[in-house]
Amino acid sequence: MGLTYNNILVAVDGSEEAERALKKGVEMSKRNDAELHLVHVLEIRSYPADAASIKERAEQYGIELLDKYKKIANDLGLQKVNTVLEFGSPKVTITKNIANKIEADLIICGATGLNAVERLFIGSVSENITRSAHCDVLIVRTQKDSE
Repeated sequence: MGLTYNNILVAVDGSEEAERALKKGVEMSKRNDAELHLVHVLEIRSYPADAASIKERAEQYGIELLDKYKKIANDLGLQKVNTVLEFGSPKVTITKNIANKIEADLIICGATGLNAVERLFIGSVSENITRSAHCDVLIVRTQKDSE
C-alpha cells in the first residue's frame, strides 16, 4: 500500500461536521491528486412502505445536498468529484458497498452528524465506519467536539 490516496470517500449528511469533512476531503484530494467521492445514504427503514412522496422528497434533498457539496469542491479548485446517492443504512452501505465499489483508500466523515437519538441507542455512523472499514478512516471534529 502506497503513501498516497487515489479514491477518497467523504460521507455527508447536511450537518456542520459533514461540511468540515468535505473541506478536509477537498484538501486531501488536492494533496494526493485523488478522486473525491461524495456519498449520501438515505435511510430506507425510516419510510413507511406507502410513503412514495416522502421517499421522493428525501431523494430530492439528497441530490440537492450532493450538488451543493460538489459545487463547493469545484469552487475550491477540485475537478475530480463524483457523487453517490444510495438508499440503505449508512452504517452498512458506506463501508460494505460504496467503499468497495469505488475502491476507496480513505473514508472521511464527521465525528457526529445529525441524528443524536439514534447515536444514543445504536452508536454513531462514524464509530461504525471506523470499526468496519477496510481502508484508512479520518474522523473530522468540530470546535464543539473539542470543547
